[in-house]
Amino acid sequence: MTNTFNRLELTQLLSAGATSLDLFLEEATLERLIDYLVLLAKWNAVYNLTAIRDPQQMVTQHLLDALSILPAFLHVKHVLDVGAGGGLPGMVLAIWAQQANPALRISMVDTVHKKTAFLTQAKVELGLTNVTVHTGRVEALKVTQLFDVITSRAFAELVDFVNWSAHLLAEDGRFIAMKGQLPVDEIARLPSGWKVAEIRPLQVPGLNAERHLIFIERDTA
Repeated sequence: MTNTFNRLELTQLLSAGATSLDLFLEEATLERLIDYLVLLAKWNAVYNLTAIRDPQQMVTQHLLDALSILPAFLHVKHVLDVGAGGGLPGMVLAIWAQQANPALRISMVDTVHKKTAFLTQAKVELGLTNVTVHTGRVEALKVTQLFDVITSRAFAELVDFVNWSAHLLAEDGRFIAMKGQLPVDEIARLPSGWKVAEIRPLQVPGLNAERHLIFIERDTA
């Protein structure tokens, strides 16, 4: 971690941001999120998991960005994070769920072994019993229980996201894609049999950039 890291300062920044999002995070949850950030920064020095290296920017662009989607995950039980990378949003969801949604189970898949090695180590060090990590291509992934939500953060075009992972989605499940600017062209290219059920703009505290959640469901009409 860089010498600009100040744990108390970052915890206060995270807490203030969570309050702006109308989220109540217990002290233990705040601490564990910062623990995750420390671990991400430590591994990033060797494995280049994220281009963002300033600790305060990591709180804003990683932690608060992921926390902003939590209202969409309040009542789900089985989530897959595709192209999980350094664990965003999957690790943040898993840490939050230990406080707010203990039944939630998070699976994460990535093709890059160094990224899943980090996720596996983070799972162990953070004591996250609600996390499963898979290495490989999502289109080749096989599971015994289908997911009620499949999510991603800037993983791929929506058409590829849906086509590659639709076999893993429960019949009444939905995709929730994290995007920056509203991806109008991507929405227009969605495969037949699928529809956008909701577009939810997000406001991330301290981030002057567009963020949207795109909810995609089977079109049964």
